[in-house]
Amino acid sequence: MELSYLLMNEIIQLFLILLIGFVIVKTKILKEKDSKVISILVLYACVPCALINAFSVKMDKETLLGLGLAFAAAIVIHIIYIPLGKFFAKIFHFTDVERMTLIYSNSGNLILPLVSAVLGNEWVIYSSAFMVTQTVLFWTHCKSVISRENSLDFKSIFCNVGIISVFVGMTIFVFQIQLPDLILNVSSKIGSMMGPLSMMVIGMLFGNMDLKKVFSNKRAYLVTFFRLFVFPLVAIVLFKCTPITQITEHAEQILLITTMATTAPAATTITQFAQLYDNEPNYASALNVITVTFSILTMPLMIALYTLI
Repeated sequence: MELSYLLMNEIIQLFLILLIGFVIVKTKILKEKDSKVISILVLYACVPCALINAFSVKMDKETLLGLGLAFAAAIVIHIIYIPLGKFFAKIFHFTDVERMTLIYSNSGNLILPLVSAVLGNEWVIYSSAFMVTQTVLFWTHCKSVISRENSLDFKSIFCNVGIISVFVGMTIFVFQIQLPDLILNVSSKIGSMMGPLSMMVIGMLFGNMDLKKVFSNKRAYLVTFFRLFVFPLVAIVLFKCTPITQITEHAEQILLITTMATTAPAATTITQFAQLYDNEPNYASALNVITVTFSILTMPLMIALYTLI
């Protein structure tokens, strides 16, 4: 339960930063479009620094096994989630955007800083597995569904800054490259800004939304229920009712990180694709707002369930 309280505390802090971004736009200090500059900083500076710093750890057998477990868990989760999303879409007539919201969570900008704050920097390396898995699926499955196109953009998959950062980080990890303390300290400081800046961007985007209209959409609450409760519950049952937690000494903590990723609100990438391909972009943004709001309560509750079972 202590872990849940720590997680709730961190989420509330990030939510308050979101409110700061909201107020900045509402008071016309900045405009909504100014958030793009901050997004670029997060994408091209904070995320790479956080990942490179995460992989700057000593390589040993336990770490390699743990990383393999993290990747295996992330892949298995999505093998289950994708057909499960399609199944529920047929029953509840979910749209493309709603179905993608069920499957894909904000496993990068939100989870990396939370793992660092709650468990420590040495555990961030395991959270990268879920992010890498989702990045590949974003540019294959998610993009094809929202764009209604079947073509794959391999350049986008392998040449985006997230994957490149992971590749650089893995190179540092595998070859045990010792970066100077000065570089590590700088990357640590820049990487630590990822969570606050990301939440401020979301708050700034909220600034021009009609929140009354957003929160009056009853159907959005059904989607939110599945994203924040049903799909994470599937992951918890899978991890707790199989021998997977016995694979390595730290399997329990590693799978906790994967569970945290499944409990996160809707991925912001869904909104970006929806805007790009003109497929319910406003509704995608609204789902992001609602899932972020309710995740303050649901994430700690789901993590508490994981630790208690």
